[in-house]
Amino acid sequence: MVIPLMFSPSLLADKKCLYVSSYHQGYAWSDALEQGMRSVLTGHCEIRQIDMDSKRQKEPAQIKQAVAAVISQIKNWQPDVVITSDDNAAKYLIQPHYKDASIPFVFSGVNWTVEEYGFPYSNVTGIIEVAPLDAMLSNASRYSGGRTQAVYIGADTLTEKKNLKRVAEASQKAGIQLTGKLVSTTQEWQQAYLEAQNSGFIVLGSFSGIQHWDENRLSAFAIKNAKNLVVTSHDWMMPYSTIGFTKIPQEQGEWAAQAALEILKGRSPSEIPIVSNRKWELWINHQHLHATGIVIPRKLLRKAKKVTL
Repeated sequence: MVIPLMFSPSLLADKKCLYVSSYHQGYAWSDALEQGMRSVLTGHCEIRQIDMDSKRQKEPAQIKQAVAAVISQIKNWQPDVVITSDDNAAKYLIQPHYKDASIPFVFSGVNWTVEEYGFPYSNVTGIIEVAPLDAMLSNASRYSGGRTQAVYIGADTLTEKKNLKRVAEASQKAGIQLTGKLVSTTQEWQQAYLEAQNSGFIVLGSFSGIQHWDENRLSAFAIKNAKNLVVTSHDWMMPYSTIGFTKIPQEQGEWAAQAALEILKGRSPSEIPIVSNRKWELWINHQHLHATGIVIPRKLLRKAKKVTL
């Protein structure tokens, strides 16, 4: 679905910016990234948006159809720059169809590395999404009494497979034995969560891609059954977690929009180096913390943002 956005009379003449989201409106990460992008671009170009919806519509034929819709939009509208968010747009749109093409692309939200896509291309730059894993894992081990075993629970998606791989690599460096569990249904997630209470601590990946997710029911389930420390790098997973060391999606959107503006002014994407995010936030879920009985230093409690359920 193409969504024309409101724009100001001060638009630069004939400048068109197409924003392609890998996912769907209502997905917290994408919504916040888009907010950051809009905050910079609004008033500088006409913006249109198209959502691939590839977390919910993730069968190969569905993704192929979504990509075809984006390609048709690019061909018919002929934007001056295309901004994309997250891995699926990079994997299924940019890499197979627009390598070294004349139209410039700015990606955002690509997890950890762009090696598998072969970026940069002459027409592609962007910002990579990385999480503060070293801080998250070292603090999780410390606050769980020095335990060195952990379980990673996430959705069975491309993004979560990449996340699990990176957390496993960071865990190995930290001397932590990590078991990964990627699931497709809420029932499987609940079972994995219960079984993980026998480990040292839990690392929660994203639920996006898990069928029939119910935040109220599952946050209550998480608190009721909480025994172990649970950490995450996603702010939307805080209702189910104790401590969050989270990325800031607006940073990704703002950077991508600034790069797009440079391109609209005539700068080549090849002149704009690929970067990674630099900011993160600390969160505490006090209900979850109380349920576990784990004691965390007051200094950390004072610094952290609080989760309200």
